[in-house]
Amino acid sequence: MLQQRLWPLVSKTTTLCQTALLSKFSKSYSTRSRSRANPDGDGAASGQQASSSSVFMRTYKPRTPGLRHLKRPINDHLWKGRPFLPLTFPKKGHGKGGRNNSGVITVRHRGGGAKRRIRTVDFDRRTPGPHTVDRIEYDPGRSAHIALLTEEATGRKSYIVAADGMRAGDVVQSYRAGIPKDLLASMGGVVDPGILAAKTCWRGNCLPVHMIPVGTIVYNVGSRPNGGAVFCRSAGTYATIVSKDEETREDGTKVMTGKFVNVRLQSGEIRKISKDACATIGVSSNIHHQFRQLGKAGRSRWLNIRPTVRGLAMNACKF
Repeated sequence: MLQQRLWPLVSKTTTLCQTALLSKFSKSYSTRSRSRANPDGDGAASGQQASSSSVFMRTYKPRTPGLRHLKRPINDHLWKGRPFLPLTFPKKGHGKGGRNNSGVITVRHRGGGAKRRIRTVDFDRRTPGPHTVDRIEYDPGRSAHIALLTEEATGRKSYIVAADGMRAGDVVQSYRAGIPKDLLASMGGVVDPGILAAKTCWRGNCLPVHMIPVGTIVYNVGSRPNGGAVFCRSAGTYATIVSKDEETREDGTKVMTGKFVNVRLQSGEIRKISKDACATIGVSSNIHHQFRQLGKAGRSRWLNIRPTVRGLAMNACKF
């Protein structure tokens, strides 16, 4: 029989063993997640991060079948009001149903959906001078977000495709019209490529491709000197400046000799574009768009997407 003076020692040992066993078995199945409160006041929504390599997605408690598999990117910085109406017009007519001017269906699986207004987005970025970002907005006509800009000189407003990380209060510029006089004077009247890149290659700025250093990540890439952006305009897309036809002078400065610049698109294609074509520094916004899950069929119908049915599954009389 155990002596009475050893009972406290045994009890402490038993407690330590139970604590160790509980910690061992609990760690095998438990995971930690950081939740973020929903600004809309709905307790069903929560954002979580599984690991450092995963993305922030907002999930919902399965209070209804449609919420069980619903996942959305967390975009709490988006403007929650109406768009700037002078830069919009309603989308009506045959085009909403995938029909041409003759009423013939040219794009299948389109029709219905919520009412929407087309946002007039500036893909040329010809106006020089600083522009202040008023807000970041959702655009139903594209997967990327858009930014409402105000020109500081005249107060004129415009929409552009927002860069990832762009927020209200940022200042962006376009250098398609040339290098400003004050910037040229700060370089001593001579264009220094290093100083020029350090002062112009900022997120959201639009530049001719020949002014962008090799290896820079860009989006909204143009193809012709007088045209607007045609590549890398959807959510999370970007291109990389691969090479330029340059020669180095005796003083060490590099001068553009060719007419084209090589750009690598996300498909791996290396495309040759004009050196005076436009490009915007950064990555197109809403980079987590590809990870979303709509959760139910009705949400596709809200987005103007009709069902896709295989021909083999149709009745024979419909062929």
